[in-house]
Amino acid sequence: MKLLSLTSTASFAVLLFLGLKPATGPSIASRIVDPAKEQITLFWKDEHGQGEVLGNIGALEQEVKRLGRKLVFAMNGGMYDPQQAPVGLYVEEGQVLHKLNTTKGGGGNFHMQPNGVFGITKEGKAFIHTTAECPSPATLRYATQSGPMLLVKGAINAQFKLGSTNLNIRNGVGIMSDGRVVFAISREPVNFFDFASWFKAQGCTDALYLDGAISRAYIPEAGVDQRDGQLGVLIAVIQ
Repeated sequence: MKLLSLTSTASFAVLLFLGLKPATGPSIASRIVDPAKEQITLFWKDEHGQGEVLGNIGALEQEVKRLGRKLVFAMNGGMYDPQQAPVGLYVEEGQVLHKLNTTKGGGGNFHMQPNGVFGITKEGKAFIHTTAECPSPATLRYATQSGPMLLVKGAINAQFKLGSTNLNIRNGVGIMSDGRVVFAISREPVNFFDFASWFKAQGCTDALYLDGAISRAYIPEAGVDQRDGQLGVLIAVIQ
């Protein structure tokens, strides 16, 4: 099936057709982060990965306070196993705490191809790449692997179907052409195609699905304050 192509002039109309609304509307809550101005940090355990799994945004906020900082944004950052450990690449403060997962034959959303990696280089630039194009972990300050990719070089993942009834709460991350990062979580169940289309309409070139029904976020300016849950990796903007 030929995938729908969005242009900037048609974005709003297509969003309405898909049943979505702009970022300020009720269907998708989002936050744009410029990594040149705000620090994006990944957390998993307390004490820089040596302690207990933080597990939710409430515990993350306490950890951030312990470090003398302030939490301004947070979101769960990728899929995890029953022990709340990452199932793919995880880099924190330049340390590879879990290696890249190149398995293609597994089940579940993580293994839907292509999957990918979101991260921050040691130079402070944000990126989203497919797993096959992931930079060397030695060049990364932070990274988390998840799947599937929602957008690859502007194209919606060919495995997604327009009108799919596979609806769920979903969260993800996208990269705009100017290097800014778009984090988003649906307030209502949405399918993969519509969620990917939303990121495309925001001007993202690449976007990565992070997780589904368990997703939580802290976006105070959008009225989202979800500090509970049992999560793995957490993405945060801290001051």
